[in-house]
Amino acid sequence: MAVLTLLEAINQALDQKMAEDSRVVVFGEDAGFEGGVFRVTAGLQKKYGEDRVFDTPIAEAAITGSAIGMAINGLIPVAEIQFDGFVFPGYTEIVTHMARYRNRSRGRHGLPIVVRFPVGGGIRALEHHSESIETLLGHIPGLKVVIPSTPYDAKGLLVSAIEDPDPVIFMEPKRIYRSGKQEVPNELYRIPIGKAKVVKEGTDVTVVAWGAIVREVEKAMKLLENDNINVELIDLRSISPIDEETIINSVKKTGRFVVVQEAVKTYGPGAELISLVNEKAFLHLEAAPARVTGFDITVPLAKGENYHFVQPERIAAEIKKVAKF
Repeated sequence: MAVLTLLEAINQALDQKMAEDSRVVVFGEDAGFEGGVFRVTAGLQKKYGEDRVFDTPIAEAAITGSAIGMAINGLIPVAEIQFDGFVFPGYTEIVTHMARYRNRSRGRHGLPIVVRFPVGGGIRALEHHSESIETLLGHIPGLKVVIPSTPYDAKGLLVSAIEDPDPVIFMEPKRIYRSGKQEVPNELYRIPIGKAKVVKEGTDVTVVAWGAIVREVEKAMKLLENDNINVELIDLRSISPIDEETIINSVKKTGRFVVVQEAVKTYGPGAELISLVNEKAFLHLEAAPARVTGFDITVPLAKGENYHFVQPERIAAEIKKVAKF
């Protein structure tokens, strides 16, 4: 076992998969010599050379398009986009080619690609450095979308993503890169993509979150300790595919449902999850499902983040409202 941050766990997963499989290549803006803007890939170029870990121009369409060509020709590319909001220039290649290759070949060929990038706010950066865009990628057939919340999950999910025969979007919550450590096995292990984790079992209300927001829900639960509300907390881990079974079984038990997301409200994953609950567990509900989200605005600068982010007090208030209905 090693005690690692989320950032270090991702680095270890990349290191071990590169050592195991010479087809794995890592590249992106500053991903080589500097080890990425957050130093997630630090040390990999020195260990594996510039042929396997290298920098790219600031050209996201070239990064994602090149990944497609590499995968077609037998490599396993792990492409890094420097920030969440920089994905958009590469979005065309992701949606029109990367996601459709399996369907286009009538199931004969996949593209084993991982597109990694930091996601969300929390570092008081400009809006293109602070966005939660899981909706825009989770909506696309042919893509798997993963957002870990712990170092242990980050390593296991990334190993699974690299080994997946189809493209995986791997979003890394930047504000928890170095926030806290956890014991992580030294050896390779895998966490299945599409399987949620029950962080805490409970009987009164089901709360689903993912990424950095899982920790905010845990803070909210501490605020509710004197309210006699027994929360069942589920870490979704995978935006696409969604672990419907775990969520529905939980809601059938608790009869109440709250979803918490950092992303803006309208058309977000929270709306999809509430629809799922209404469709498959409606007769078990004791209260209307609720969502706690970011606001429908561009991520505000500096101290404005404090108001845009989902705070534990907001989460606790909504959980209490649903639980006491």
